[in-house]
Amino acid sequence: MAAAPTGNIKHVPAPWKLKGTIYSFMMYISAKDAASLSSDKSFLYAPLEAASSFANCQPVGGLGMVQVLRYSESPVGPYDELLIVPGNFERQPDGKVTGKKPRNLMVSRIYVSHERTCWNGRTNWNIPKHLARFQFDELPNGATSISVYPRQADSTGVESKSSDTPFFSATFKTIPYVPSFPASTSISKYVGLDLALVQPPLPEGKGVAGELPGTKEWCKIVPAEYSSKTSLGWWDLQRKEATETEPLLGGGGGESRSVGEKNWWPGLGRWRIGMKMKDADIEFPEGERWAAGSGDISGSQ
Repeated sequence: MAAAPTGNIKHVPAPWKLKGTIYSFMMYISAKDAASLSSDKSFLYAPLEAASSFANCQPVGGLGMVQVLRYSESPVGPYDELLIVPGNFERQPDGKVTGKKPRNLMVSRIYVSHERTCWNGRTNWNIPKHLARFQFDELPNGATSISVYPRQADSTGVESKSSDTPFFSATFKTIPYVPSFPASTSISKYVGLDLALVQPPLPEGKGVAGELPGTKEWCKIVPAEYSSKTSLGWWDLQRKEATETEPLLGGGGGESRSVGEKNWWPGLGRWRIGMKMKDADIEFPEGERWAAGSGDISGSQ
């Protein structure tokens, strides 16, 4: 369990039931792309987690997902969120040297707009939340522009100031004349998809409001999402250019990488089909926990 919350932050234990709007798209990450990502952890993880044992799991690719969520109701009030699940991660069970390594999906990077959900997300489920400034603009053509500006650490290591350059910048526009339809993550069990997230223990960080607690145990969680008002749409992932004083977050990997990064994520094209789930119901149940060093008991693949 993490340290006690400070200031205006209160512990709100699982389960959580939330409502909001979900913008999302899927991406397939090949084994080759996964190996490339693992060599540059600045894309997969925020700096705090990249420098810790949280980043020891090996990305192996598979079906991944990016979601932007605007929670209108939650146990800690409204907030915005960007989460990245870059496919499956393989881990070595504690105390085992040989044998099949289990693999599961993992939220490797996530940003939220409020410290209350940041602290509780890290504490309740090992979700590596960090604070960011979110900007949403409704464009004249009916599209929604979304930009996310993470907080960066100052010279003392405290994450105190938002970046001038967005980590994520994209627009989403629903496809006209295509009727909305119901969508639910519960269908995954019928098509052989395991949506369980297995999250390693988190390192403790320095936040202005004490919103970056560390944890000691592993955690497995299976979130649920449902909306009766789901629409298809197009994502335009062409991102803002870097400035002379501040490169794109995660940049510095050489010319070949910078070309791929112009569309936000290495290897992704500019255009992506996606979904918008309006008035969605979201549930985060209590996670299954086990101590680091006690062996892997998650019941995963």
